[in-house]
Amino acid sequence: MKISLVLGSGGARGYAHIGVLQEIESRGHEVVAISGSSIGALVGGAYAAGRLSDATDVAVSLSRTDLWMMLRPSLGAPGLIKGDRVMGLLRRVIGDVRIEELPIPFTAVATDLLARREIWFHEGPLLAAIRASIAIPTVFTPVMLNGRLLADGGVLNPLPMETSLRPDADLTVAVSLFGKPAGQWSGGAIEESSDPPPTELSPLARLGERIAEALPTKPKPEDPNDVFDPLPGHLDLADMMTMALDVMQERIQASRIAVNPPDVHIEVPADLGTLLDFAEASRIIETGRELAQREFDRFGL
Repeated sequence: MKISLVLGSGGARGYAHIGVLQEIESRGHEVVAISGSSIGALVGGAYAAGRLSDATDVAVSLSRTDLWMMLRPSLGAPGLIKGDRVMGLLRRVIGDVRIEELPIPFTAVATDLLARREIWFHEGPLLAAIRASIAIPTVFTPVMLNGRLLADGGVLNPLPMETSLRPDADLTVAVSLFGKPAGQWSGGAIEESSDPPPTELSPLARLGERIAEALPTKPKPEDPNDVFDPLPGHLDLADMMTMALDVMQERIQASRIAVNPPDVHIEVPADLGTLLDFAEASRIIETGRELAQREFDRFGL
């Protein structure tokens, strides 16, 4: 079966794309085109370049300490993370290749913040297209390219269905990262522990704490007119970034799918991880493969 594959945005949950690709290959299907936004562009680009196996090996080997060292803050810049170390790692894994030279047609989607429109990369340096597409607003600094201020493709198109139309494909498979939280699925039992959740902070949350510690503080007097309830104690900066971006992108994605529905839609639960849960690669990849197995079996593929 020839598949046109669409890989959506959603931060570290996008490791599930790797599991989907592994399942596609194990069933003997052929990917004849890939479109990706944000993490979907990163994973899709690595696959189109024939380097997904190497990229996967690196992903599953990264510890939280490794990630913290890579996500170097850039205070004063228009983003918390400059991204140079991330791109240095991608250059070592993927290499300097051009999109038009890839064996599989590939499209990366970014957002032009000045023109307020999508940018589709069909040619040019692959790594430049990936860097523009993964520039999550306020998390990674945007980039200037050809006079355009470029940010994450998910801002305007979290699941780029429009770029997936291929006459040589038998069907279109889309992988979105904003599905119902796992606890809301009907069906089998969910394994749960009675232990409290671990308190280890994500890299972004740790960065937020370090910034807060560096700022001068003074006691805040109680406001007798304050009508708001206390915020949940478990909320951190990463949680707020994830929830805000997820809400925005999920709504945009829903309207676009209604216009251009895929033949097969694999929905990764939104609570599988936060934007920067990149230390959870093995678990997320395996979940992606399980979800692909379920959907492919349902369609007899």
